[in-house]
Amino acid sequence: QVQLVESGGGLVQAGDSLRLSCAASGGTFSIYVMGWFRQAPGKEREFVAVISRSGGNTYYADSVKGRFTISRDNAKNTVYLQMNSLKPEDTAVYYCAADHTVELRTSSYLYDYWGQGTQVTVSS
Repeated sequence: QVQLVESGGGLVQAGDSLRLSCAASGGTFSIYVMGWFRQAPGKEREFVAVISRSGGNTYYADSVKGRFTISRDNAKNTVYLQMNSLKPEDTAVYYCAADHTVELRTSSYLYDYWGQGTQVTVSS
C-alpha cells in the first residue's frame, strides 16, 4: 500500500509560479509511474502530466505544455510539479497518483493510489 501526500498549493496571482510536491511512503516508489491530475469545481478530474519510473520520459496535457514541468527524485520518494505562468483556469485541486505499470497513461481510472489533493487558486 502506497501513501501519497501532496503539498505546495496556495493562492497566487496570474503569471506566478508554484511548485507542488508529492511524497510517497509505504512502497517502492521507483516501480510506479507517477501522474498529476486536477479537478476544478463542477468538472471531472483531468490529466495534467505523467512521468516514467526513471524520470526519463514525460507527457503533458496540451493545456499545460510549456508551462508545467513534472519531475521526480526517486532517492527522496517524491514527485514534483513546477507550474509557471499560472492562469485562472489552472485553479483546481491537484492530485498526484501512482500507477504500477511501465506505460505513461492519462486515464485516472487506471491509477492505483491517490493523494488527498492540494488546492491551487489563481486569481486574475
